[in-house]
Amino acid sequence: MVSRTDDDELAVFKDWWQRNGKPLLAGGALALIVVLGWQGWQKHQANQAQGASMLYQQLLESALTPSGQPDAAKVAALAGQLKSDFGGTQYAQYGSLFVAKVAVESGKLEDAASELRSVLDKPANETLGELARQRLARVLSAQDKADEALKLLEGDADQAYLASREELKGDLLVKLGRTDDAHAAYLKAKGALAEEAAVGGLQMKIDDLAKGDA
Repeated sequence: MVSRTDDDELAVFKDWWQRNGKPLLAGGALALIVVLGWQGWQKHQANQAQGASMLYQQLLESALTPSGQPDAAKVAALAGQLKSDFGGTQYAQYGSLFVAKVAVESGKLEDAASELRSVLDKPANETLGELARQRLARVLSAQDKADEALKLLEGDADQAYLASREELKGDLLVKLGRTDDAHAAYLKAKGALAEEAAVGGLQMKIDDLAKGDA
């Protein structure tokens, strides 16, 4: 037989359940949905990354033809698929850099510039943005647009990219006949490198400008 005290406790519990039980169950269900949704999203992202990686690998392998030249049609098809299926990802943008490289080797500089601009407009990360910027500057230089290329390199660069950017600026300034500015850019590039790395081609450029001043 249930005592009055037990009846009171049961009544209190029923009252608590009415007020809190259902919200707690709803909250628990919501938490479970959030967790499962997060896990599903992570799995989707992993599958996306794997798919993009495999497609990018196929793109690179398209360059391994018996002639040593990339299969231009296959490159275009795979790069197009990367953009449509995985647009905005780093793999799609690395694909664009590869397409630009093939275009340069084929003498199609405008096509290369277009691919590089597509990356530079909205880079997936800082490295891709800087790669696209510097490569586009070189393409513009090859198109005799050194002034336009130089404008691309204005502003501050991260320390990791400073040396290559300043050396490129020096090359462009030499092309424009601004040797004093070029010498300053080369020295800035050298200063951004470790002492053992500041040798070779960069040092030769600095020495050549010094000889020209002599």
